[in-house]
Amino acid sequence: MKFVDIKFLLSVHNLNQLPPPGVPEIAFAGRSNVGKSSLINKLVGRKGLVKVSGRPGKTQGLNFFDLAGSAYFVDLPGYGFAHVSKGMQDGWQSLITSYLETRETLCCVVVIMDIRHGAKVQDSQLISWLKQKGIPCLPVYTKADKLSSNTRDKNALALDAGHTIDRTQRIIFSAKTGQGKEELERALASFTKID
Repeated sequence: MKFVDIKFLLSVHNLNQLPPPGVPEIAFAGRSNVGKSSLINKLVGRKGLVKVSGRPGKTQGLNFFDLAGSAYFVDLPGYGFAHVSKGMQDGWQSLITSYLETRETLCCVVVIMDIRHGAKVQDSQLISWLKQKGIPCLPVYTKADKLSSNTRDKNALALDAGHTIDRTQRIIFSAKTGQGKEELERALASFTKID
């Protein structure tokens, strides 16, 4: 599955703004600044499609990207240390939860984690909640280029254990080197059933 013909569709701030369901949707979730935007940009081969920011909380709605009418990528607001009000974070949480629980065309949530850091409670909670709800999820450990191969392997195993993930069910990724890109493309194609 190649993601070449992709364009920004819309930013959704409440559920009645969602596009009509029809094509498969893949949502991308993760704590603020784990490399979500960089991962999507690398996947689609476009540097500036999704705005990369050093400021946590930059994504403030559900940002839909149209893959030539065959699928949508949905960039969710980051959770964690976003520099926004508690009220705004609560609003995001409610919007994200409602979207994930009710969207019948959602076929996978890519849960993105920074491989340099240990297992975080919020990531574990999200993964557990998705499993509980029967929503397929794909853990991806980003920023792999920032560690030596030994440390990378050790950290990946620690994250696997911390989140009760089998190593065959996750992907190690680098937006800088492209490590894991083809594996991620294949995995997403299997979720969306698109070649």
